[in-house]
Amino acid sequence: MTKQFTKLTDYQWAAISSFLPLKRKRKLDLCDVMNAILWLLRTGCQWRNLPGEYPHWQAVYYYFDRWKTDGTLEQINRALNQLDRKQEEREALPSAFCVDSQSVKLAPIICEYRGLDPHKRVNGRKRQLLVDTGGRLWAAHVHAANGADGPAALLLVSDILWYGDRVETVFGDGAYGGVFAKALASWGIGFERASRPESAQGFVPVAKRWVVEPVRRRGSIAWTNFFRRIVKDYEYTLSSSVGWLLLANIQIMLQRIKSTPQI
Repeated sequence: MTKQFTKLTDYQWAAISSFLPLKRKRKLDLCDVMNAILWLLRTGCQWRNLPGEYPHWQAVYYYFDRWKTDGTLEQINRALNQLDRKQEEREALPSAFCVDSQSVKLAPIICEYRGLDPHKRVNGRKRQLLVDTGGRLWAAHVHAANGADGPAALLLVSDILWYGDRVETVFGDGAYGGVFAKALASWGIGFERASRPESAQGFVPVAKRWVVEPVRRRGSIAWTNFFRRIVKDYEYTLSSSVGWLLLANIQIMLQRIKSTPQI
């Protein structure tokens, strides 16, 4: 993963442009709009401080709000995940998922959907992340940090079912072994607890589940540290929080494209 922002290459733009409304003429170049959004994601800049080389911040925000609402970001994320799996000579859709949560601080001026995670001592929000065994993010849900993992992860069940009969197993820690595991079982999907033995001390890598948290850094999932917009939650709406998470995975997948994609 590159640590510095770079604008979309022709190959990368070709991979996502088919999902954007390019058929009619418009004053703005949507490639510039997407570059502006990805720049904001990487740097964590406020909307109103968007540099003059990009379109006006209100126009950029309009498209961000539209694409997160109408499902465009989800479609792009899903397609790029499948493309990346095919490039690794794997099936386009995964047969196993991993689920885990991440608690992050919330900007002080925001009171909506705020809670205290007593275990990690974080006053903010919690992210429920659904990834495959290669670490690709397929779905995410955000809620107040005081919510329990199992009940909150029930919102991910519909996302898991969307990927069809190929899904066989979901890995997660003990927090998901209750209502979440029962919900999966009702649809014929197995849940496997993936956590270190209770007798173990110190760092113990756990198979499968460890792809969700490649490196622990003060409770943060490693790849989020490369995008300042999502190191902390700055969003008033939960849909915006999810949108930025999808965009982070989109940018990671785009960086792996080396030639003309076939989606």
